[in-house]
Amino acid sequence: MQRYRKLLTFLLPLFLIMISSPAGAWNDNTHLAIAKAAGYQRWYNAAAADAAKIKAGAIESNNHYVHNPPNTIVTPEMVLNQAERYNDSDDMSGHLYGAIIASVRDYDKGLKDKGPAKYVEYHLAYCSHYVGDLSMPLHNTLANAFNMKYHMMIDGIIEDDVLDNIHKMKLYKITIDSEENLASEIARIANISIKLGYRLEAEERPLTKEEAYEQASHSASLFKAILEYIKNKDMI
Repeated sequence: MQRYRKLLTFLLPLFLIMISSPAGAWNDNTHLAIAKAAGYQRWYNAAAADAAKIKAGAIESNNHYVHNPPNTIVTPEMVLNQAERYNDSDDMSGHLYGAIIASVRDYDKGLKDKGPAKYVEYHLAYCSHYVGDLSMPLHNTLANAFNMKYHMMIDGIIEDDVLDNIHKMKLYKITIDSEENLASEIARIANISIKLGYRLEAEERPLTKEEAYEQASHSASLFKAILEYIKNKDMI
């Protein structure tokens, strides 16, 4: 009986997270591969933001998605406005786009405050994860019956072989020289993901492997650009 109680104690937080928001976007290896493709030195930390949900609950899980209705057009202004809701446990509509902005801000603030390098770096680990979530279509659409039916399947669509096929992710040239420019790139990829998510729903099908690699390419390209952006800022 004590064993079952311990098991329930472990599983209950996971269950509460799953019913309060979509499941974690992409599985661990996919997040790691996106970060590795981007050239992130600490790519092995890219799945940490999902692990944090177990203890932080909605404080963290609301950073991983946005419930966009069909035909939503994300704008840079919407992205920047979401940044103020970073780690807001009451915002069940989600604020993934703002979480990317806010995590870059926190990294920059940590550098200026000259905090322990290890902990400053963790902001980038979170950022890498959010950027990965950005390309998962169902983290950009409503948490409806279709989303719940296909979400876990799509999370793991390339999981088994992605670390052996990082070369399948294309790195598109993205240049970021300001926060506003970053917001524009986030909005652009969000709109691609929303459109694809609702196309999958209209066709009642999961993502193909080819589509998954194409989406992951958008995330890897953006995170590579973010790494270059913060590196250039550090040198100023």
